[in-house]
Amino acid sequence: MISFAVAVAVAGIVIGASAVAVAIAGTVLTVLFSLYMARRALKGDEKFALVRLFGIAFGAMGGTSFCGADLTGANFTGAKLKSTNFQASRQKQTILDQVCWQEVNKLDRARVGNSILANAAVRDLLVSRNGYKKSYVKADFRGANLSGANLNQANLQWADLSEANLQQADLREANLREALLLGTDLTRAHLTGACIEAWNIDHTTVLEAVDCQYLYLMRQQQERRPSSGNFAPGEFTKLFQEVLSTVDLIFRNGVDWKAFVAAFQQVQVENEGTELAIQSIENKGDGVVVARVNVPPDANKEKIHSEFNQIYELALQALEAKYHAELQAKDDQIIIYRQQSAEMTKIVQMMANRPVTVEVKASAESKAMNDSTDQSRNINAGRDINLTGSTLNLGEISGNVSNTIHQLKTTRPEAAQLADLLTQLQQAIEQDPNLPDTDKSEALEQVNTLAKAGQNPQDSTLKKLANTSVKILKGTVAALPDAAKLAEACSKLLPAIVSLLAW
Repeated sequence: MISFAVAVAVAGIVIGASAVAVAIAGTVLTVLFSLYMARRALKGDEKFALVRLFGIAFGAMGGTSFCGADLTGANFTGAKLKSTNFQASRQKQTILDQVCWQEVNKLDRARVGNSILANAAVRDLLVSRNGYKKSYVKADFRGANLSGANLNQANLQWADLSEANLQQADLREANLREALLLGTDLTRAHLTGACIEAWNIDHTTVLEAVDCQYLYLMRQQQERRPSSGNFAPGEFTKLFQEVLSTVDLIFRNGVDWKAFVAAFQQVQVENEGTELAIQSIENKGDGVVVARVNVPPDANKEKIHSEFNQIYELALQALEAKYHAELQAKDDQIIIYRQQSAEMTKIVQMMANRPVTVEVKASAESKAMNDSTDQSRNINAGRDINLTGSTLNLGEISGNVSNTIHQLKTTRPEAAQLADLLTQLQQAIEQDPNLPDTDKSEALEQVNTLAKAGQNPQDSTLKKLANTSVKILKGTVAALPDAAKLAEACSKLLPAIVSLLAW
């Protein structure tokens, strides 16, 4: 029994010693792992970002706090910022615009919230001012103070540099493709050899005294400007300030000038008070045409560009519909002609059996002239035939339309309403200042067709022509401004005319 008790006691001592050893080993491992995590977190390892945030938050307790402060233009050069709190307060954001962080110490140990300082690469550049050949793709530098920074050959593609201070910054051979530089100050910055493909600048971008001998408009050093030689002093600034006052309208498949004029006039109406003028039109080849429009520096260029493109496309579609309708009308006329030509013999026989009345109009000066030199004769043989030998003028076409509408009134009492609507449409066409005479002539011809269809409501051929005439009139109206008299009249009259023609 005694030996058994001794054995148990010895075993307990051994087990206890082992447990202590395990506990000590576990503690040591925990400490070592904690030190490893802390080290990796402080070096910015994303795997331990949460640990870093907790550590900095704990360390900042009792430190200097700038929560919710407006620090615009503050200078922290050489300051020690460990445990400093720059986070937003519950009431407002901390403003860090144009703050100078040059050579500050321990900024990576400060609480910076979601400001631009949260990005380690951005933070390092703000402190060191050295970004030579470094990549800052899509980086947020909004409102940053980078005056005098070395960004030679840096990759700033898609970076947001809006309202940043880049005075005297070295941006030689930098990649500024699609970078955002709205309100950015580039005074005396060095841009020689930079790529500025599709960069975004506006009238608030400061380009005073920029040092630039040449640059590239496309990646991989393509489209050098100037093509040879170098910019003269001040030439770069002058060139791009002119660009800032223009909107480029690019047409990649040629341009329909009728649609262009209609869209340009409509944009002028939509932006009343904004002075717009066409500066130049360039044919770039391969169907590409660039129209450059002068606008005031403070104009909303994006709105003007977007509105023009939308209105131009609508006008283009309307004109194409009009052209197709005209072609369809010509095809219909050819079919009708072919159908009627088979019965031409009967028509000639009928015409021969009808009386022919010849009315000769002559002025006092022409009475003594021989009949063979008369300038105008109207021969009524069931229809009017013009023998002037010249194209009818607008007045003559209008007179013919008025005559056809008058004849419509006499066909039946219910046709009077249709005649009245067609008369209103005729007047709207003649009085619209936005419609060229050639289009007025064409539109009046369509009214004449509608009047003839009203005279013969049972004629299927005329019904088909009337439908085509309505399409052509709609196409003509679509190319006009909404405020045009004809556009307003057609929107009211055409539906009523179509309804009355559906007898």
